[in-house]
Amino acid sequence: MNIAELFVRRPVMTVLVMAGILIFGLVGYRLLPVNALPSVDFPTIQVQASLPGANPDTMASAVATPLEKQFSTIAGIDSMTSQSTDGSTSITIQFSLDRSIDAAAQDVQSAIATAAKQLPPTLPSPPTMRKVNPADLPILNLALTSSTLPLSTVDDYAENLLAQRISTISGVAQVQVFGSQKYAVRIQLDPNALATRGIALTEVEQAVSQSNVNLPTGTLSGTERATSVQATGQLTNAEAYSSMIVTYKNGAPVRLREIGRVFNSVQNDKVAAWFNGTRGVVLAVQRQPGTNTIEVVDAIKRILPSFEETLPPSVKLNILYDRSQSIRASVRDVQFSLLLALVLVVCVIFVFLRSVTATIIPSLALPMSIIGTFSVMYLFNYSLDNLSLMALTLCVGFVVDDAIVMLENITRHREMGKDRMTATLDGSKEIGFTIVSMTLSLAAVFIPVLFMGGILGRLLKEFAVTIIVAVLIWGFVWRTLAPMLCRRMLLVEYYKEYGRVDCRS
Repeated sequence: MNIAELFVRRPVMTVLVMAGILIFGLVGYRLLPVNALPSVDFPTIQVQASLPGANPDTMASAVATPLEKQFSTIAGIDSMTSQSTDGSTSITIQFSLDRSIDAAAQDVQSAIATAAKQLPPTLPSPPTMRKVNPADLPILNLALTSSTLPLSTVDDYAENLLAQRISTISGVAQVQVFGSQKYAVRIQLDPNALATRGIALTEVEQAVSQSNVNLPTGTLSGTERATSVQATGQLTNAEAYSSMIVTYKNGAPVRLREIGRVFNSVQNDKVAAWFNGTRGVVLAVQRQPGTNTIEVVDAIKRILPSFEETLPPSVKLNILYDRSQSIRASVRDVQFSLLLALVLVVCVIFVFLRSVTATIIPSLALPMSIIGTFSVMYLFNYSLDNLSLMALTLCVGFVVDDAIVMLENITRHREMGKDRMTATLDGSKEIGFTIVSMTLSLAAVFIPVLFMGGILGRLLKEFAVTIIVAVLIWGFVWRTLAPMLCRRMLLVEYYKEYGRVDCRS
């Protein structure tokens, strides 16, 4: 049975089928995300714990070791590394590619809860986890600066408002703060003053902690009413600390300002960040593994205008680095290469066939197969990236052989004196098996790539599937649309040359 005959005799059905492929392909193209490369990130989770005042050895033995023992019982771990510094421990767990990062996160959270009893009781907060690849570069850097407000105020806007809002966006793993300037009161004690009065450092530490408390005071209950008692026991600035009584010597109070210097400052004055020569705070946004960079960056940019409206006029918000710009530029270059390849292929066909109508046929069929591939890519959750677009560009050069073979064979039958219908049916039937074999052989070449393992196999899988689908769609188009177009359009010049008019169908 000649499959092409069904579509040649029913041109309306053929046009509707091609229109469906075209519409679904255009819709899929608009919905496809844009990325530099296919998403092949290893499922990675980072666990962090802090214990102020502990040295690296203590953090490694008392915090990292109990956590690592529990994490080692989780299935699917490829590697686990830890790094301990003064008062902080970071453990990075990398899972195999076939492991779901959401399921792995649940297992890690359960392991943290199990190891909680083995951790030091003085740990200020439980260990936290994030789905993030530490080796991945930030996708967006934001800088907040002000020429009038103190950096501690700018840091408060950055960390407590903007960073918290960005962290709630889907696909954001964490927001790192560079040049953090959190407000703090610093106390610099004079050793000579302490020695003269016989006061130890521990006495000063206890006095500061006991004088700066925020506890509920209680309630006064009566027969007719109850009253809540509120007391301001927390100190908020350097002036309040300076008049604080540390101890009594010889019946006289010793205040904090008498044994040292108290001033408003920041928690860590050894870090700094600049933007265009101005001190500021920089926020670095990292994405979760498997998420799309373009979508995450666009979602962040959508909330920036509303956030800028809440900022004081003196605080400026600037984009320091946007990784999506380079991704968009690289994808645009590959898209241009694809369009250029289509134009060059059509020009080469015209040069060798020397027929306008014969050139129009592959000119219509070529974009049809490319556009139809976009709908399948959307169903497979693929993206427009350098590899998928390169696959379509290569496909243009592969599949044009089918066009030449089909056109030449139908042309040969027309030159034998057959009418348009007979020449089209005989030519397509005669060459039909050849078209199918050529299509399947081209598709089979890339099948071994689908079975490659590791991160390289995952990276090239999208490339192989895209080019296989494009080749198969192209074969379908040239078994259905091309014969119908040949019957309607081919060899008009032939009849003009010989002065004959063919009225037969």
